[in-house]
Amino acid sequence: MLGPVLLVLLAALLITVGLLFNRLVGLRNRAAAAWSDIDVQLKQRHDLIRNLVETVKGYAAHERSTLEEVTRARAGAEGAREAGAPGNAGEAESHLSERIGRLFAIVEAYPDLKASDGFRQLHTSLVEVEDKLQNARRYYNAVVRDLNTRIQSFPDLFVARIFGFAEREFFELDSAAEAAVPRFDLEG
Repeated sequence: MLGPVLLVLLAALLITVGLLFNRLVGLRNRAAAAWSDIDVQLKQRHDLIRNLVETVKGYAAHERSTLEEVTRARAGAEGAREAGAPGNAGEAESHLSERIGRLFAIVEAYPDLKASDGFRQLHTSLVEVEDKLQNARRYYNAVVRDLNTRIQSFPDLFVARIFGFAEREFFELDSAAEAAVPRFDLEG
């Protein structure tokens, strides 16, 4: 009599472990896909920044130190992006955003640059990428929050420990202002 009851309990336990495992795998895969989306947006952002620096160089060649700072910050952000560590990437992107702000401050002094079609298109594209990146960052952080909550919660934490699921880092910037491209009147 005890044999069939034990088999039913064991089957129920295995099914529960399987369901919890599958839910954790799903969240882990969604987090990886969300990070991949951020990675694509960051690459596009970095390419646009390189083009923006080249455009500004043509108008403001004597602003070399600021252009070099943006270039170095972009290279640092590229390296952090390629390393795939959200914490490091967020810090590098914050640093890059500060440098972009300085670059746009220089642009204010060059009305011909602000009026050029190439600069306008780059600025518009960069604003669009920043908006997409902000949405991707929110989605990634929501998935990471859900995954980390599951890994820390009963009964999922037992399955997570047994099968080696690890918490993921959030992708955060120091402030919301750093996530935005400086916007200014392109008509003036």
